[in-house]
Amino acid sequence: MKIVEASGFEFQFTDAMDAFIFDEKDHSKPTFHGAPMKSVDIIAEFPAAYVYVELKNYADATIYDPLDADTRAQQDKFNWLKNYLKYKFRDSYLYRHAEHKVEKPVHYLCLLTFDNALNSRIQKSLKQELPVGRVTSRWAQALATSCQVVNLDKWNENFPKWPVTRLSTI
Repeated sequence: MKIVEASGFEFQFTDAMDAFIFDEKDHSKPTFHGAPMKSVDIIAEFPAAYVYVELKNYADATIYDPLDADTRAQQDKFNWLKNYLKYKFRDSYLYRHAEHKVEKPVHYLCLLTFDNALNSRIQKSLKQELPVGRVTSRWAQALATSCQVVNLDKWNENFPKWPVTRLSTI
């Protein structure tokens, strides 16, 4: 079992070969990459796949919800978040490509502290832009095999072999 603590959460990857903080800030750690690109918070490696995990712990989801938008600014914030998540994945993929670590399918999981409806809207938009599961005639493989955006409850429901708990804030 690999246990990883990040952004106020503890993940237990029971069947992982490896799992680590990919967005490492400590220069002395072997997983520090130091290039000026974005990166997902955690990468877990399994025999048949890699899982990229991005975490966002927001107190107020309404500022990102385009259905609650009173102004164009809220739609802009939704688009900003979707693009931020997209580029975190893409830059991480580039890092891993440079490490020769994209030979397995890659799954992108975002744990956001939003309700299911907003997470679903983000997921739908994100899947279109990554692109998930789509390969052009010139590609040898898809960038992302799957993409899911879930909250803590849905994570634990969908991935019971990888339970997540919120760490105490005191």
